[in-house]
Parts: sequence; C-alpha cells; structure tokens
Amino acid sequence: MELLGLIPSFGGFAYTIGAFVIALSVIVAVHEYGHYIVGRWCGIHAEVFSLGFGPVLAAWVDRRGTRWQIAALPLGGYVKFLGDADAASGRDPAALKGMDAATRRRTMHAAPLWARAATVAAGPAFNFVLSILVFAAVAMVQGQARTPLTIAELRPMPAEAGQELRPGDQIVAIHGRQVPDFDRFGQFVDALPVAPELEYTIARDGRRLTLPGPYPYPPLVVGVTPQSAAMEAGLEAGDVILAVGDTRISSFEDLRSAVLVSGGAPMTLVVWRAGETFHRTLTPRSMDVPAEAGGFEQRYLIGVTGGLFFAPETETLGPLTAIRFGADQVVEIVSQSLSGLYHMITGAISSCNLSGPIGIAETSGAAASQGAVSFIWFIAVLSTAVGLINLFPVPVLDGGHLVFHAYEAITGSAPSDRALRVLMAGGLALILSLMLFALTNDIFCP
Repeated sequence: MELLGLIPSFGGFAYTIGAFVIALSVIVAVHEYGHYIVGRWCGIHAEVFSLGFGPVLAAWVDRRGTRWQIAALPLGGYVKFLGDADAASGRDPAALKGMDAATRRRTMHAAPLWARAATVAAGPAFNFVLSILVFAAVAMVQGQARTPLTIAELRPMPAEAGQELRPGDQIVAIHGRQVPDFDRFGQFVDALPVAPELEYTIARDGRRLTLPGPYPYPPLVVGVTPQSAAMEAGLEAGDVILAVGDTRISSFEDLRSAVLVSGGAPMTLVVWRAGETFHRTLTPRSMDVPAEAGGFEQRYLIGVTGGLFFAPETETLGPLTAIRFGADQVVEIVSQSLSGLYHMITGAISSCNLSGPIGIAETSGAAASQGAVSFIWFIAVLSTAVGLINLFPVPVLDGGHLVFHAYEAITGSAPSDRALRVLMAGGLALILSLMLFALTNDIFCP
C-alpha cells in the first residue's frame, strides 16, 4: 500500500520535471541559436551546438561542419566556436597559432570586435524577441473586447440574476450609466454600487431591453496563480466564492478586501462549482508586490484573478498593435525584475522573492497544469528573465563578455589571458553562490 500511495506523488513530480525541462530547453535553444546564427552571419564558425551538458545522447554534423548534439543534462547549453578552448568561449592560444589568416578570421577571438559583440549580444536579444513574439501571439489569439461591449458566452453562475441575458446582447448601460470603451470599463465599474443584482440596458435584435444581471465583476475565479494558497487549497478557474466565513460577498472586490484585512489568518471560503457548494480553508500569504507609486509593498494574497460574469466578444489585434503589446510586457517584466533585485539588495523586501531551480520547476508544472496558454505565457516570462540575467556584467555571462569587448574598444586591446582566467573564475564562483543561495530559498523560505 505504501508503494501504491507514492504513485500519484511520483506522477506529479514527473509532470513538474517534464514541464521544467521543456520550458528550459525551449529558452536555452533560442538563446544559443541567437549566438549561433548571428555568429554565422558575422563569419564566425560554430564547431558545436549543444542543448544540454554531459554525455551526448544524439548528435549529427551539418553541411557547414557544425556538430549539433543533445546531451543528458538539460540544464543549459552552449555554442563552441572555432578557436574556443571550452564551452565558456575561453581562448585556445595553441590552436590559434597554427591557423592561417583566413581560418583565424572564422574564430571568435580573431573576428572583428563588432562581430564578436554582436554574436554575444544575440543570445539575450533572441530571448527578448521570443518573449515579444509569444506575448504578441497570445494577444492576437485572445483578441481585445469589441466595442460596443457584447456578450459572447455567459459563464456558469449560481445566482438567478443574469439568466435573461443572452450571447449576442450588446451592453449599452448598467444601472443607468452609459458603458464606455472597454479600456475605461474598469473605472466605470468602480463607480457602480456593489449589489448582487443590477439593471442592464441591452440592445438585442434592434430593440432595447432592461434586464437584471449580476455585478459585472462577481467573486468569480478566472485564474489561479501557480504555487499560491488558492492552488494548494484546490480552487479552480470557474469557481464562484459565495461567502468568506459567515459574510456573503457580491463582488471580486469584496473578496480582495476580505483577504487584505485578514492579517494572514486562515479564511474559510464558501465555494460554488458546477452546481455544488463546498468549503475551502486557506491562509493568505504576505507577498511583496509592485506599488502604483513605484517600489514594492506588502500585501496579503491568496492567488486568484477575477473577471466578468461573461466572456466578451473579441476582435483580432493587428500585428503591430500585438507586437507593441508584447514589447510593453517585456519592458514591464524587466523593470519589475530590476526593481525587485534592487529592493532585495537594499533589504526593503525579502530575499525569499528570489527563486531557484526547484521553485522554477514547481511553477513550470503548475503553469502547465492550467493549460497550454498559461504554460506558453510562463515560457515567455522566463525567457525574458533569462535574457536579462545574461546581460548582467558578470564574467561567464554574456554581459561580462560585452564588458570585455567594451574595454577592448576603449583601450585598443583585450584583457590579458591571465586576467580573463581570474575574472572568469570569480564570475563562476559568484554565479554558483547565487544559485546555491536561490536553492536554499526554495528549501527554507515559506
């Protein structure tokens, strides 16, 4: 019986590891392909393109003489260029001495400075491009709410209010107030009274009708954050929170307010799901979240997102608008990441906000469990983070190599081999220390 009891846990563990490996492999492949293809365009020959480290599982050589391989440890990858002593692009003086001028030009270390810098910068750049394209693709698939606001599908709700509304109804007014464009709909709803039932003026088949409907943003769970209190309590998208303790609630804002004032004490939620009502007890967690005025603030959260009681009809975003949206998402992630790092260094927020491989793996599995869109979105977020980290001016990382190239551009000569070895060793020690620190966070942080 004990062995049988381990099967579900093992299955969840395997699912988490599988999702983590897929996410990391996609991001690493794109990053290293950026180095490879830009290096090739710049006339630098790649000897090895490896996805993973350690024993080689499969390999083939293309017509350009590059060996493509998949290795057993899927925790990274590398491109080894001609003239490199190792996967970290260390110089091999002995190999360089025996080359003629034309062959030396095809090495990473004898190529023009601009070619080397472009090849190094291409890895993080491709990560950002991947993120922008993924965010843009998701935005194009999901679209934006059509104007006028039109019901595409009514979400299952426990209340009778809203049963007279139908897909295709255009919402003209709520509680006697004209409905604005969707980008201002949130502020519009804030001015409405919070009540279980409101009057909706709708246009249907050329007629205007006034019908009852629920508050626009009821206590409906549209999304559950991975590794959150809500996920651990078993809440799912589509759940409706009827009450917190003995207090009935009518809006998602009521739920948010109850969580904020909880002080982190356990909360019992009355949950409606597909016609059944049950109770769930969870404990809100104190989290450091971005503040509107900048910086961070501590707030109690349970990890759910809300939405309208209906799915609105959407229209497809244009490619340029979608790409602009994707770029804005990348800028926002980079900005919040740098702000979070700064506030961790200064002690303003907890260093537990830094996750290691275990935390990332768990989030990968949780994102995958919520569907393809959630998992793909997570890959894009993680790709942005990988691109940003690689630009840090730390030897071993791409940012460190770019610093060396900047030094060469200013002084006219590259750092000596001895200086490079010392700096690379120091950079490697720093990276390993940070990884160990993040791993301890995964194990010991609440």
